[in-house]
Amino acid sequence: MCGICGKLNFDESKRIVPEVLKSMADAIKHRGPDDEGYYYCGPLGLGFRRLAIIDLHTGHQPISNETGTTWIVFNGEIYNYRELRNELIGRGHRFNTNTDTEVIVHLYEEYGDTCAKHLRGMFAFAIWDELSRKLLLCRDRVGIKPLYYLHTSSGIVFGSEIKAILADPEVITAIQPEIVDRFLAVRYLPGEDTMFEGVKKLQPGTYMSIQHGITVTKQYWDLHFSCEPRSMQSAQDELLSLLEESVDLHMISDVPVGVLLSGGLDSTALLGLAANKSRHKLNTFTIGFGYAAFEDERPYARQAAERYGTDHHEMTIGAKEFADFLPTYVRHMEEPVCEPPAVALYYVTKLAKNFVKVLISGEGGDEAFAGYPNYRSIVWLERIKRLGVSFQQVLGSASEVFTKLSSDHRLSRCAAYFRYSFDDYYYSRTYDPCGIFNSVADEFYSNEFRGTVNRRRSLDPARRYLLASRGANVLNRMLYVDTKTWLPDDLLIKADKMSMANSVELRVPLLDHRLLEFAARLPTACKVHGFQTKHIVKRALKQRIPREILGRRKAGFPIPYDSWLRIELRDWLNEILLDRTTIARGYFRKAAIEGLLSENSRSGSYSKELFSLAVLELWHREFLKSERVAGASDVRGVSDRMIAKI
Repeated sequence: MCGICGKLNFDESKRIVPEVLKSMADAIKHRGPDDEGYYYCGPLGLGFRRLAIIDLHTGHQPISNETGTTWIVFNGEIYNYRELRNELIGRGHRFNTNTDTEVIVHLYEEYGDTCAKHLRGMFAFAIWDELSRKLLLCRDRVGIKPLYYLHTSSGIVFGSEIKAILADPEVITAIQPEIVDRFLAVRYLPGEDTMFEGVKKLQPGTYMSIQHGITVTKQYWDLHFSCEPRSMQSAQDELLSLLEESVDLHMISDVPVGVLLSGGLDSTALLGLAANKSRHKLNTFTIGFGYAAFEDERPYARQAAERYGTDHHEMTIGAKEFADFLPTYVRHMEEPVCEPPAVALYYVTKLAKNFVKVLISGEGGDEAFAGYPNYRSIVWLERIKRLGVSFQQVLGSASEVFTKLSSDHRLSRCAAYFRYSFDDYYYSRTYDPCGIFNSVADEFYSNEFRGTVNRRRSLDPARRYLLASRGANVLNRMLYVDTKTWLPDDLLIKADKMSMANSVELRVPLLDHRLLEFAARLPTACKVHGFQTKHIVKRALKQRIPREILGRRKAGFPIPYDSWLRIELRDWLNEILLDRTTIARGYFRKAAIEGLLSENSRSGSYSKELFSLAVLELWHREFLKSERVAGASDVRGVSDRMIAKI
């Protein structure tokens, strides 16, 4: 697990300045404190920071092929590298190291740009082919590892984090104010855009080749949904086999591996599988919040740890630790993301760093097997709609169904499904019409800023994947879009950035692509059965998971930030959002913010919206070169020339 960066000038006569590349790599030193390395070839430079996990003694990067004509910097882990290595040796390739990194170089020699199709793991890498003068950038199938780039007329700059790109003194980029609306509507940034003009995310399952100034981007993998008929028993058997295999592969490491416990089904299941594959007692980690009115995950995590005999470690954080960390949270995340559990993840990985370098996490199981209540809701809403009854009839004659649905969605969202197409309903779910930044955006945004808002552009990422998924049933369409947007751009970016901030590698066995492809082929009844979500997973693991954990309602990784913002952190929140500098940015009406704060202090109804606003303001303070902002009469200052810095 590492951090990579690099730069390619299209002008062959323009050489890379070593000090610039060193600055880029230093900006992401936290991703790899163990080692650094550089490669220069005229207009091309590759930089690397290493977190040593596999092949501790010969894993120095950049790494080349036998002739020194193909070079790579790589971030991630390839879990089938031993198998691939043996195949490549059989084809005549010679290896100088025992690393998974070198395997990719030789795969490129065999298969060219599509070499990633053979990899099983999480990865982002850059390959320089000196003979053809070509740079290849590639990202893993679901976006577990990030890769950013800035493409200009004179070249391309890339890195594992945006900070590496901004460290290049030639990079000058403004913020994109229209992306502010996308963030506030969705609470993260789906798609390739970032807040920085021109800085893009290479999309999951995609590679980009740059040769002689010409760029070609292609998708090498996608998730294809179907509903193959099969017996429940055969599906369970295959699922258990795939889980065993994936966990076995994810335990490959030359340093200690631990397990992050949330007290839920997925992390407990992974612990049970991992405990059988370790020669040593595993370390497990969880976090609590010491808040009497809030359900604590720790008792369930302790129960799982006791069952599997781990060395268990816990910690507690409160409102002060939460607020104190937020500026650092924004600095590491780089993109505004409304994800309060990320703060808890930072603290628990900081604890884990004292014991292990690698953590196993249960991220991704809900997106693969329909674990969230809203997936159950869409199945039932679709069934009712096909009966041809009205929503009013549902209210009158199906009280049990409605009770289940109304616990997951507001009444208006349920009613919307009967009035509109699935696509419109998905927009209403993702870009919440009941949210303050959608239903009353005209009242909330300033007159000047409202003119920069393009709601159609804000919807573009979801629209693209909704179009691509037409033909599948509604559950699979929702799973597909969420896997393409929410998973990589919210959950996985949080997992990567918060763990790497502490130089800890986070592995996600449930996002092995073979598991995802298996889940995509399952009939709906294997995922949602009656009112039970994740049906096949619960059936397959019922003998391996404590009953109290197996039967728990879905909790996620909750954190009592809503209560903190309403009570303990109310003054802190008011100070940030009503600060003169915040208002002077020209985005919002001061009276609207005051109204939100006042109502939230009474009811706690707007915690997500207010946390999003706080994150947005902290992002501006972290990444703007100066406090030059537009007044209400000069919003062009907001939209045109807010220059980014690290």
